[in-house]
Amino acid sequence: MNLPLEIEDIIDNNGTDFALSKLFKHYINDYKESLPNLFEKNQGKDFLVLHTKRLDSVMSLMYKTVLRRLFGHYIPMRSSIPIALVALGSYGREQLCVHSDIDLLIVYEDVEGYNTKLIIEKLFYLALDSGLKLGHRVHETNDLFRAANEDLTIRTALMESRLIIGSPFTWQETQRQLTRIRLHNKKDFLIAKVQEAQIRRKKFPVSMEPNIKESVGGLRDSQLLYWIAHTIYGINTIKELVDVVYSEESYKEYRIALELMFRVRSALHLITNKQEDTLHLEYIPSVAKMLGFNDQIKLATKVIAAGWRIDNFTRIYTKKMIRPYLYDVQMISQLRKGRIRKGLYEFKGRIYISYNQKMNDNNELLELLLSLKDKNYKFDSGVLSNITYTKIFHPLSQSTYSLLKQLLQRKYTYYFLKLFYDAGILHELFGNFRKVRHMPQFDGYHHYPVDIHSVECIHALENIKEPFIQELHDTLSDDEKLIVKITTLFHDTGKGRKQDHSEVGAKLIVPFLKKMKMSQEMQERAVVLVKHHILMSNVAFKENIYNEKTLYKFMSKVGDVKNLNMLYVLTYADINGVGGGTYNSFNSKLLKDLYKSALEVAQNQHRITDAKKRLTIEKRVQNLLVFKQLPRTLQKKILTIESNLFFFKRTPQNIIEVAQKARETKEYSFTLKNENSLSIEIFRKTPLNLGFLLASLSHISVASMEIFTLFDDIKYFKIEFIQKLDESELFLVEQKIDAAFDMSKKTKLKDIVIKREEISIDFEHSLTHAEILIHTKNQNGLLAYVMHCFDVLNINIVTAKIHSSKYKVRDSFLMDKHNDICNNAELIYDMLTK
Repeated sequence: MNLPLEIEDIIDNNGTDFALSKLFKHYINDYKESLPNLFEKNQGKDFLVLHTKRLDSVMSLMYKTVLRRLFGHYIPMRSSIPIALVALGSYGREQLCVHSDIDLLIVYEDVEGYNTKLIIEKLFYLALDSGLKLGHRVHETNDLFRAANEDLTIRTALMESRLIIGSPFTWQETQRQLTRIRLHNKKDFLIAKVQEAQIRRKKFPVSMEPNIKESVGGLRDSQLLYWIAHTIYGINTIKELVDVVYSEESYKEYRIALELMFRVRSALHLITNKQEDTLHLEYIPSVAKMLGFNDQIKLATKVIAAGWRIDNFTRIYTKKMIRPYLYDVQMISQLRKGRIRKGLYEFKGRIYISYNQKMNDNNELLELLLSLKDKNYKFDSGVLSNITYTKIFHPLSQSTYSLLKQLLQRKYTYYFLKLFYDAGILHELFGNFRKVRHMPQFDGYHHYPVDIHSVECIHALENIKEPFIQELHDTLSDDEKLIVKITTLFHDTGKGRKQDHSEVGAKLIVPFLKKMKMSQEMQERAVVLVKHHILMSNVAFKENIYNEKTLYKFMSKVGDVKNLNMLYVLTYADINGVGGGTYNSFNSKLLKDLYKSALEVAQNQHRITDAKKRLTIEKRVQNLLVFKQLPRTLQKKILTIESNLFFFKRTPQNIIEVAQKARETKEYSFTLKNENSLSIEIFRKTPLNLGFLLASLSHISVASMEIFTLFDDIKYFKIEFIQKLDESELFLVEQKIDAAFDMSKKTKLKDIVIKREEISIDFEHSLTHAEILIHTKNQNGLLAYVMHCFDVLNINIVTAKIHSSKYKVRDSFLMDKHNDICNNAELIYDMLTK
């Protein structure tokens, strides 16, 4: 298409404005369709520059078209028309992505004799009608200073101004105003930009699905670096500061990381055909293919590593440039009062080191950190800079291992480890992390890459919020505490291999422990902890922890009470380090119940049968004063409740409370609790349409469910959910529970797919119960469907444990052995898989 000729043809034939905008729209759409081919040949910054230049040509042609339309063949020289089209933001810095808004500033001078406002109006209509996503501002040149000082966003956008077309005289005046803006009130502007960045970084933290633009280590951090540098030095590109602020080598590494981010963001826009800046898991295969990566995990690892590099570089040099504007004379004097040693200062819990101070090796670095008191610190970017560029010599000497041991023996180690990660030396000091550095974990469970998760687990270990677990940790010896810390840090370092990561990790930890000069006993205990670090959570969340066979099998792997205590603390730290609120009150209760049951097994030399355990609990119930005050008929009914599980899962006090509520039940009653999460407790004599109820509540994720027959034909249901509801929603839940007592109510079940191989049935689980395990993909309405199947088969479910991740579920159901169900396995398989 020869666009200028076709424009002339429309104008010469007195064509409409609509015809012109339609022509431009057709041209722009054709260009957009060609972008994937252009991207194949030119990726990264080159692609963005070419894309920007093409849009420059479109905007220029639109401007010329408007002038031709208004002035005919007698167009004045453009230099005499006091208008300039100026690119702003990413468009201004020639980094405009495919579906980003085109930020345009039109500056003009109100000169008599030129209908500048009509020209600008016509241009905007033409651009918008042609389908351009325009973000635009219009200012007189003499109004720019006022506008910039009233709005931080405007001032920031103006820093990246670039002339597209228009009067050179108007542009010259615009540049004069821009210089005036840059020099005005620098300190307040710089502080405001840093504070703005701090808010953004909290909103978009490090993630395995990063927002390429906004996340920590994203493009916005690189832009902040430019804004700071431009304000202070007046430079046009940060490359001008090489050998002034940072070295050529550092800048090169940063630019390589930035180039990958440009490529990934462009690929995201092209693949999704929209302004999508987040590298979600579902986009990774397409992005990897477009960028030429055969390994999707390798792409994700590279992106996380690039984010780390950008974060490290921008944090160090943003602070280095802005530092003189942040500190006043009074603060310098206070810093001197907080002097710890030469070049090392503390002020309000933050540690400062001069950018000019250099450390010679790893031992000097560790000795400096060990000179600090044993408490939590934050570290200034000067410290980050020093540690980033400290040379770590390999192999590590025995004196280095001795210093690392002292560091790990401290009560507070997290902020040192976080500093090592931020500085890029965690894997240098702890070699086990080399293979898992920046490694993503796309399992629908973890929220962080392996190395960050490991460090966050240490934070959880050093900040235990549950008094019971804290007391347990406090009873450990110093060596045991050190083993727990080391295993917590290293538990996932076996990932990234073909073998089971727990087995690999158990082997990898031994050489490190030997360097730490730990005893043979401690080494063996550490091996058990790493080898079985997911055992406790797996058993607690996926198995029947009130079954003696389960408990003895669990303890046969754990070993003894010392290992059990340490594993409990490690498990707490591991789950809390996952992120996203994974550890909750429901998880906490299951882990504590497993710990106490396992402890009882471990402390008794003779095997405890379910019958003995039941008798022990009954005696505890009978010894309570409140039990003795009950009518004898109710006492007898409580002790004759058939289910052992009912007794095993409750405290003696709670057993009596449930029985008292059951006695008061006429037809049905229920209570809702909505503290940390929603919990429904139902007592009923009349039938309950459980399938209907679960289907009605399928938008809320079920955590567990209990169903017990008590006495006098009363059944007890307890359904615990993962989420807490808004108080305004509880009334609707109550209505749905009431409706579930109408057995004629039906709801359409979701289309659920369960494969036969995803079901396992254990008819030998115990004398009275069989267990059904369903391990399938997570599907909305799955539990309602399964319970419907059990109702049809007349299977009495006594308890259900629901364990779900983003993609998978592992549900466990205990059912009574009756109605010849053990001889009808095929019926169960057929019903669930039909």
